[in-house]
Amino acid sequence: MTEIHKERVIDVHHWSDTLFTIKTTRDRSLRFRNGEFAMMGIEVEGKPLMRAYSMASANYEDHLEFYSIKVQEGALTSRLQHIIAGDEILVSKKPTGTLLWDRLRPGKHLYLLSTGTGLAPFLSIIKDPEVYENFEKVILVHGCRYINELTYQQLITHELKHNEYFGDSVKEKLIYYPAVTREPYINYGRITHLLQTGKLIDDIGTPALNPEDDRFMLCGSPSMLASLTEILDDLGFVETRKNDLGEYVIERAFVEK
Repeated sequence: MTEIHKERVIDVHHWSDTLFTIKTTRDRSLRFRNGEFAMMGIEVEGKPLMRAYSMASANYEDHLEFYSIKVQEGALTSRLQHIIAGDEILVSKKPTGTLLWDRLRPGKHLYLLSTGTGLAPFLSIIKDPEVYENFEKVILVHGCRYINELTYQQLITHELKHNEYFGDSVKEKLIYYPAVTREPYINYGRITHLLQTGKLIDDIGTPALNPEDDRFMLCGSPSMLASLTEILDDLGFVETRKNDLGEYVIERAFVEK
């Protein structure tokens, strides 16, 4: 357990019967970049039970925040969903990940495409002043099944705009596009459909997608990642591979249990 920090739970917010957020203390020695993930979990029968969770908090904040689903039969989340303020959780000391803005070729528009709790890393990214300095527009797309799963809207649509350091950049550059698939909503349909039909581009008013100007970060379920990468590949976009920077990056460590 030498590579693990023990943190104290500050707050637990239950968004619905399927989604919750954990806010914890943060060890002063922990360093990470916005968009990265850590292994997070609890001790069970004397052993750490941990899964990959992106930090929803920014790297300059004095706390850590994790966004999780509730899987009743899941080895970790069946237990994790019952923790309360004051409980202890475990966080790995060495965060990592691929959702980093400088792992992309320079471009004009940064599309952050997420489904479900894949929103988490993008919550830290849209709090990053460097992102607004390097892109003309930042488009956050969050796809869910139901309207009540469109979480963090107060933060995205109101709080960030009033940030004393980069609120003006948020007002000018951040575009938020929530979408729902299983009940009537103004933006109805899967992200793949919204991209392929051109509805997403028409609604937000950006130019047609092209590899010269547009950059993508993807975080969601394996099926979502597979479908979106196929679409991007067909449009001529190339995934970043090690030191060969491309037009899109993927996070494959999405936690489902």
